[in-house]
Amino acid sequence: MNQEPADGSTAATKSCLLQEREQTADMEETQFDDILDDWFIESLRTYKDLHEYHLEHPTQVIEWTSGKTVCVAGYASSKNEILELRLPLKLFADENKGLCAERDFKVINGGLADGPVRCLRHVPGTRCVVTNDGLSSDLQVWDLGGDDSDVIRRTGSIEGRRRFSEGGSRIAAGLSSQPQVLHGARSSDVQLTQLISGQILYKLETDSADPLSSLHFVSDAVFLTGCCNGKVYVADTRTSAAPQISPPPASSGESVLWWTDASAGLSGCRILRLSSSGQAVISDLRNLGGAMSLARLDIQTRRCNLDDVRVSWAPVLDDCIAVSGFGGAVQIYDTSLWKAELQEAQPLFEHRGHAVSSESDECVCVTSHVWHPERPRTLLSAASDGSIHVWDWVDQSAASC
Repeated sequence: MNQEPADGSTAATKSCLLQEREQTADMEETQFDDILDDWFIESLRTYKDLHEYHLEHPTQVIEWTSGKTVCVAGYASSKNEILELRLPLKLFADENKGLCAERDFKVINGGLADGPVRCLRHVPGTRCVVTNDGLSSDLQVWDLGGDDSDVIRRTGSIEGRRRFSEGGSRIAAGLSSQPQVLHGARSSDVQLTQLISGQILYKLETDSADPLSSLHFVSDAVFLTGCCNGKVYVADTRTSAAPQISPPPASSGESVLWWTDASAGLSGCRILRLSSSGQAVISDLRNLGGAMSLARLDIQTRRCNLDDVRVSWAPVLDDCIAVSGFGGAVQIYDTSLWKAELQEAQPLFEHRGHAVSSESDECVCVTSHVWHPERPRTLLSAASDGSIHVWDWVDQSAASC
């Protein structure tokens, strides 16, 4: 027969359980501190610069508005902040960095968006950004403010060709005499719209309506449309000619998503496609049907949404790409080592700072990253815990030579 323990026994049992929980918590905290200490010591050797900032709410968008400022915005279902941040001035000090007083990110302009911000692009030559909420294909136009105001204000909107679309619109903004944006949710929806007048300057005519993962200008007039199924369209806004089409790369995975990026310059433009199964394919813009090189990346393949993953060519560092969204790290790969036969690829560098330094109880994932437009090894990255890091990594292979 089971008997209820006496009150004293119950109290003793509760006390023991409480002590065990406290000891477990102390051990976990000690382990976390040890991991953080080890990573900090390692970072002294592997980073030239590393600065951290914490947003009130996480962001999926990081967009350069100048060489020293970026725009970020939240993606919660309710109201969200849209902020322009100035990077730590210490990052740009060539000498005597320790004497630089400005060591933190600084909010210089801010405003509120009524809904989530899933896509954001700065329009070159202006103080405007264009956003999409991921709920429809319509765009929102914002004034970032200036010397006379620190308020980011919504100034207008641009109607998309497809009113409602799962995943929302992708946006690209290129250099032109008149501010204009390229946007669309599907391959059949893509159009070029003049920002001030709202006039439609170009429409991409296709027979299919493939959901988009990306839009990129590769010159003032030529753009690339990357579809979620891996198909790529290349079109010229100056002509009515049919776009060049590249079929999806062969893939061994099922229900595979693809993300696309293009390196700058028509003469040497390379197209990178990355699948959710970790397969990367590089093609030449002039021969999209053939693969220059293939690789299977060392990533944590998992079920991904369209907005999770980022893949990007380094703008001023030959052959390097950055990949994020498959976990808590940003990986750098050197594609010059890849060949025409499929091979396993290891990252040249891996930024694990978000996952290592996070105090969140949940698994931290990187939500976005961007290369600095001029500094070869400087990147910004954001994570699901609201952290933003700017880091300048050291190429250990070059440093050891």
